[in-house]
Amino acid sequence: MSWDWQVFCQDTITQEVTQSCFGKGGDITYLDWLLSAWGWTVSVSLLALAIALVVGSLIGTLRTLPDSPWVVRLGNAWVEFFRNIPLLVHIFLWYHVIPAIFPAMKSLPGFVLVVFALGFFTSARIAEQVRSGIQALPRGQRYAGMAMGFTTVQYYRYVLLPMAFRIIIPPLTSETMNIFKNSSVAFAVSVSELTMYAMQVQEETSRGIEVYLLVTALYVVSALAINRIMAFIEKRSRVPGMIAAGGGGH
Repeated sequence: MSWDWQVFCQDTITQEVTQSCFGKGGDITYLDWLLSAWGWTVSVSLLALAIALVVGSLIGTLRTLPDSPWVVRLGNAWVEFFRNIPLLVHIFLWYHVIPAIFPAMKSLPGFVLVVFALGFFTSARIAEQVRSGIQALPRGQRYAGMAMGFTTVQYYRYVLLPMAFRIIIPPLTSETMNIFKNSSVAFAVSVSELTMYAMQVQEETSRGIEVYLLVTALYVVSALAINRIMAFIEKRSRVPGMIAAGGGGH
């Protein structure tokens, strides 16, 4: 069996190997398509991560509010709902069911719906990390903030959350890497990301080994890049004695 890496220099229409692996004059090679698919994967992952961090931080904080049992129950319900339904089911719910219930969402492209589905799904996991981080802090920090006259919002904003986020960076690293891997389900609703690219090109060229090796390498590169960025953030924000044991950022 011989490998043919020139498959990535083939024109996607004529299947002929071009002089340049980057298409010119309107021609598109499989390498062009690969880079476009990688861009879609990164875009879906980063936008979903932004939603997950904002929503997850809010839900995780609400689950620790004192003297607010109904708010806590609401946050718990959010986490249980999204953690107990498979991601692929969430994707189909957002793509088929929710636009049927809310017709205004029918105009949204599948890319946006996938971002919301993946973002909200991951927000439940991040909410659990934020809740654990806040509850891991000594109670004295909360009481110190109250003694200084801070409101609930203020002592969360200036005392609890800055420390909690520092100690949950390792598990957040794992969740960030997972969101890149989970973006592969976007192929189910025809978002042209890396997994859909690999399946389509393998069918057109019968060069599955080369295609899947390169796609796998791009997933590994993406995950390692996230790992190193989060490790840098963890190192710069570390507070001695307040770092959770273990973690993916080391």
